[in-house]
Amino acid sequence: MTDVDGIQNLGGGFDPFADAESEEGSKGDYIHVRVQQRNGRKSLTTVQGIDQNFDYKKVVKEFKKKFCCNGTVVDDTELGKVIQLQGDQRKNVQTFLVTEGIVKNKDLIKIHGF
Repeated sequence: MTDVDGIQNLGGGFDPFADAESEEGSKGDYIHVRVQQRNGRKSLTTVQGIDQNFDYKKVVKEFKKKFCCNGTVVDDTELGKVIQLQGDQRKNVQTFLVTEGIVKNKDLIKIHGF
């Protein structure tokens, strides 16, 4: 018989969302940019954690104009206001937020996905 206590990797599986859960305590500090796969090659980019002082509708309007994509603001009960954009716009959103001064430091933007 084998010794079950000797197996080290049992039960300690990899959790891909562990970093997102650990950052929930400091969610006011970071802006999270995520991409979600839809049908086939279609994808959806979500932006969460932008300061409440900014007008989300104006930010989405500028995103849509700059990136030539459609977008909307979704009011979630748990996450607050979340911006959704069509396509994979992660790098575009990061550069836009830094150049427009919405985020002071590029390190405060966490990019998730793929």
